[in-house]
Amino acid sequence: MSGLTKRSVSLSGHATSVALEPAFWVVLDEVAKARGLSQAGLMKRVDETRGRTPLASACRLLALEWAGGNRPFH
Repeated sequence: MSGLTKRSVSLSGHATSVALEPAFWVVLDEVAKARGLSQAGLMKRVDETRGRTPLASACRLLALEWAGGNRPFH
């Protein structure tokens, strides 16, 4: 798991951690700021909308959409 940065968050009353490459965290922090959300608030939003997709994958997909000009969570 070298090269990954972990962040811990409580989702639905359960502690969990998400490990992503730092570049993804940079974009996700930008998304949170643009949407007026905390990091935890953004993770909660991703968790609520991800369906059966793993949380880390859903975070990466969100970051790629955002970086590509698609602004989810309007």
